[in-house]
Amino acid sequence: MTGHAELRETFALNALVPLDHAAWLLYARETGREQYDAMLPEPYRELLSYRNTMLGLTPVVGYGQSLEDIRGMLDQGYFVLKIKIGSDPDKDGDPDKMLDWDMQRLTEIHALAAERTTPYTDSGRILYYLDANGRYDTMDRLLRFLDHADRIGALARIVLLEEPFPEENKTPVHAAPVRVTADESVHGVEDAIERIALGYGAITLKPIAKTLSVSLEVAQAALTRGVPCLCADLTVNPWMLDWNKNLAARLTPLPGLKVGILESNGHQNYAHWVRMQGYHPEGRAPWTKSAGGVYTLGDDFYAGSGGSFGRSSHYETVLAEAWG
Repeated sequence: MTGHAELRETFALNALVPLDHAAWLLYARETGREQYDAMLPEPYRELLSYRNTMLGLTPVVGYGQSLEDIRGMLDQGYFVLKIKIGSDPDKDGDPDKMLDWDMQRLTEIHALAAERTTPYTDSGRILYYLDANGRYDTMDRLLRFLDHADRIGALARIVLLEEPFPEENKTPVHAAPVRVTADESVHGVEDAIERIALGYGAITLKPIAKTLSVSLEVAQAALTRGVPCLCADLTVNPWMLDWNKNLAARLTPLPGLKVGILESNGHQNYAHWVRMQGYHPEGRAPWTKSAGGVYTLGDDFYAGSGGSFGRSSHYETVLAEAWG
């Protein structure tokens, strides 16, 4: 449709999110189902019947994040750190330099987190969610990294390792001693089934990046095969974050965790995050803000569907001005 054969499906899905979001809300309004559970088609309701009372907020530890920044995250109570690996600080594409940097980075972060405790994990320890962004080239190099993690005592802390290889690389990951999750490589049900066959033990869902429609289909394919799912961010605004939170809240916690998690980094990247919370119809509700590293979700969150069916005077004003 675009005329660009090399366009990644991920980017096409990103562009379709607003249309898909609007279609779901219109469907809910026209059918009198303006409540998240009522809106979901019957086949998905039982699969998404879990009710987390807490969701751990998982921030991103980027390549340039200082150790002081990371210490601050731990001080705030975050208990799952999403750590970016696969970086090449010299930008020359040398995979061995990348591996050395990743090893050193994990060593430094583990030194900060090793002795911290948390009530939200089975081990009582801080866990790591590693995101390689498809930058590893071989299983051998990945296993060398994981051997290093084992030597420093960090291997048992790795709850997830996301997208170790480029999506066109169909290397099986059964040999990895950690749970590997698929994200960018999954554009639909067929991709999810293929990745599960390759040994991927979790699927990352993104209603705010790949549409709710696709996310529900992928969740069904994974959960009926006994493969857990989680929800991740794409640096969305506070209102869309709660669209994501609605799905995350209904997913059973990952093995090793006592509560669900939701990767969210908007508060790290938007300069006016607090102001943007004011555009959310329920922006002052307690479940819109984390405390001690978790969102607490009460009956009001579920009854009100995270404010997803509300009206925002700010956004309606923007549209009215745009339309003249």
